[in-house]
Amino acid sequence: MLRRSRMQVWVIWASTSTLLCICLIQLCTLKEEQWQPQLVPQNSWASCKRAFINPSPQRDYMNNGYLMVSCNGGLNQMRTGICDMVAIAKLLNMTLVLPELDHTSFWADPSDFGDIFDTSHFIASLRSSVQIIHELPRTVLQNIQEGSLAVYYMHPGSWSNESYYLNQILPLAQSYGVLHFNKTDTRLANSVPLDMQLLRCHVNYHALRFTPHIEKLGRKLVQILQARGTFMVLHLRYEMDMLAFSGCTNGCTAEEADDLTRMRYAYTWWKEKVIVSEEKRKDGLCPLTPEETVLVLRGLGYDSKTQIYIAAGEIYGSERRMAKLRAAFPNVVRKEMLLTPEELKPFRNRSTQLAALDYMVSVASNVFIPTYYGNMAKVVEGHRRYMGFQKTIILDQKEIVNLVDQYMNKTINWENFSIAIQQSHQNRMGIPTVREVIPGQPKEEDYFYANPQECLCPESYRNQLPISSS
Repeated sequence: MLRRSRMQVWVIWASTSTLLCICLIQLCTLKEEQWQPQLVPQNSWASCKRAFINPSPQRDYMNNGYLMVSCNGGLNQMRTGICDMVAIAKLLNMTLVLPELDHTSFWADPSDFGDIFDTSHFIASLRSSVQIIHELPRTVLQNIQEGSLAVYYMHPGSWSNESYYLNQILPLAQSYGVLHFNKTDTRLANSVPLDMQLLRCHVNYHALRFTPHIEKLGRKLVQILQARGTFMVLHLRYEMDMLAFSGCTNGCTAEEADDLTRMRYAYTWWKEKVIVSEEKRKDGLCPLTPEETVLVLRGLGYDSKTQIYIAAGEIYGSERRMAKLRAAFPNVVRKEMLLTPEELKPFRNRSTQLAALDYMVSVASNVFIPTYYGNMAKVVEGHRRYMGFQKTIILDQKEIVNLVDQYMNKTINWENFSIAIQQSHQNRMGIPTVREVIPGQPKEEDYFYANPQECLCPESYRNQLPISSS
């Protein structure tokens, strides 16, 4: 009887020890894994499955060649382009050479990739998906110089899907060995297979971290603003380049309008030259003026105590155009007012790096309002959706222009104007929505980076996902 009892105790001890070992092994494995957002069924944010990815091992695959890319545009246009290029490189099994940034655009910023983004983090966080190198290997460069290997330069088709890249671009990669994309903006369709969508999000919200210097200063700006209370970021896109490009001259002097027209003709890659400003404005295609913005903010219910951070470069017309905004909202600040000249000195003539600071503050704000639905507005909107559908008011510019004109003409009074402004924006606050897809019209449908719905999880999971401050 005693022997049987000892045997039972031994069996229980052995079983318990085995189970404990299994649990310890599983826990050790979990430590090396990180959460990655997974697909949320369309029309429903009620559930969100989480999948594991392990970023540590380097991906082992047959290399189909090297992909070099030259980004074009400002910070946010280049940012989304980089996300697309990583997804394309993985699709084609190509090694991606660290992207070149645009030095020839209106901003003429000489910053390289490593001046804006944390290169080591970028490469390391994507090593399980794509091999990324700083430059072409010496042997490849030697073969190019000797003529035994050629670089094929090209513009990929805009809004192209995975079939285009597999059927038309992959054979070129296998034939030439090195491809160089001269443009990266909107080179990938809004709707592609799920694994590509998730990778685009992983690049955008995790891999593309700003440099430590930018991150440190961006966090300082946020902390200063938060110490003063809640704050709004107003992306006041009333800047010279946008006005010249769009042909919008409402509120400008005749001399300013002439300057903007000359500038538009000076940039050959801006295709639209003859523009009727008032027609564009009526169609809602112009950035709101500072004066129009005052009416909209007051109409939405914001009072003079509201703390507003201006995320923008130099406002066209300078203080003359900012006077009414500052009078209505005395707590208007810019980064130049919150940081010392010494802190801003490294950013001199580095507009893209300055835009990175604005990006960080915009993502962290209590409310984000862009006065023009351009690249920054869309990318920040998507980032704020990803971080838990934070309040982002996307203005209905066509409706606003109509209401502003009625109010200024005394067709409607202030009470009716305010009610109409609020009613027209009830469903434009960054709430969950399904991205609209219009087959054959990618420019008209919703932009993936403004609403990356495949990557979005409900609020209850958000704090369990690693969110980059960039």
